Amino acid sequence: MKSFKSTAWLLPQPVLIIGTYDKEGKPNAMNAAWGGQWDMKEIIISLGSHQTTDNLAVNPEFTVAFATAETMVASDYVGIASGRNTPDKMEKTGWTIEKAPNVNAPVFKEFPMTLECRVKQKLDESETGYYLVAEIVNILCDEKYLAEDGKPDVEKMGLITFDPVHHSYIQLGKTVGKAFSDGKQLK
Repeated sequence: MKSFKSTAWLLPQPVLIIGTYDKEGKPNAMNAAWGGQWDMKEIIISLGSHQTTDNLAVNPEFTVAFATAETMVASDYVGIASGRNTPDKMEKTGWTIEKAPNVNAPVFKEFPMTLECRVKQKLDESETGYYLVAEIVNILCDEKYLAEDGKPDVEKMGLITFDPVHHSYIQLGKTVGKAFSDGKQLK
């Protein structure tokens, strides 16, 4: 095996689009890859200092959408354009924006699934950012992405993952097994 120095190569990394409102109610979005499930009804996201963190300081509610192959270009754009100095950032995405039903944050209609969240705590907060722990208040899923059982169908969504090794996006593929079931073959 070849050795590499320690770096941020945990795989796969989600491509999360965080939606917030600023103090005037103007929507903003940013791309974040360093996030995951924290507890049964909580997530954690590592955030640097951004317009998003400014917005969360005045309004502790936000949305988290999961980027797809179809939304990849605009999703990447909101990660490289700062809301602090790009006043028309959201217009350039072409996304349809509406207010979330349960939190004071924007929903971007082009994404198949969105978490409505509320800040629970900020860990290791400094001028360079913090770890955001948030309660999942509700989950929205476009009905065209539901499976026969009425639950979200991840395969239909065309979700992408960030490849931190080659700085690229990879579309997730097909189902290859059943969790908490297939391993029983080895019992």
